[in-house]
Amino acid sequence: MYLLSKELIFPPVHLANEDGLLAVGGDLSAERLLLAYKSGIFPWYNQGEPIIWYSPNPRMVLFPRDLKISKSMKQVIRRGDFTVTFNQNFSEVISNCKQVYRPSDQGKTWITDEMEQAYIKLHKEGVAKSVEVWQHFDSAQYNKELVGGLYGVDLGTVFCGESMFSKVSNASKLAFIYLTQKLEKENYKLIDCQVYNSHLASLGAKEIGRDEFLTYLNFD
Repeated sequence: MYLLSKELIFPPVHLANEDGLLAVGGDLSAERLLLAYKSGIFPWYNQGEPIIWYSPNPRMVLFPRDLKISKSMKQVIRRGDFTVTFNQNFSEVISNCKQVYRPSDQGKTWITDEMEQAYIKLHKEGVAKSVEVWQHFDSAQYNKELVGGLYGVDLGTVFCGESMFSKVSNASKLAFIYLTQKLEKENYKLIDCQVYNSHLASLGAKEIGRDEFLTYLNFD
């Protein structure tokens, strides 16, 4: 495990251990976060811990063309009970992701106060993006509530998903579906889902080797 200094550098990702743990320390400056994502690395730690950086192998990804939409989700979309927006309320999305209850197999809430502020700054710089799902409570669609969403880091041809939340059934799936369809139209290579998640696997995400994943981060 590599101990980071103030120098803006990360060790080669092949030095990560079998759990993907690569380095500890450093900071969450916009410059370091961007370098991390472009290098196939992301921060993942709990409140009160030092910053921990990961680069897992294998890597969970979704190629937009592989998106799977179940019959039930197609019915949800057709009913039109929800509106999906992009980058309309980033701070509320990350706040909800931070507060959402997670089953024990998904670990603790890992969005620390420091991390929340770092990604809000990235959003203000146009790098971190959000998807919002609003539920309607009247036919005019004026009375609505934020019930789901997700956020991540947009690298231009790769979207690095970070977290999602859902207050009602299917809301986070809807956010992911709309994001994927948008990215496919814009010719994105893939969505980085980081580590295996059965929720995302049901939508078409799969694991690939880290070396293969890194080839998609070649922005030359």
